Amino acid sequence: MRILNWAALVLVIIGGLNWGMVGLLRFDLVFLLFGPMTMVTRGVYVLVGIAAVYIAVISKKLIS
Repeated sequence: MRILNWAALVLVIIGGLNWGMVGLLRFDLVFLLFGPMTMVTRGVYVLVGIAAVYIAVISKKLIS
């Protein structure tokens, strides 16, 4: 379970940093690495979204 928590946290941090760069610098690292909405790009975005939902659900446990 700890591995899942760490993986989700890393994905959320990566997603947050990517969106921060998009907002501040108009630079999308995922787009640069994997191309415009390829299956891999979509997969990365989906994984980051699932990780965010997972972190939101378990956030109460993380605080304690």
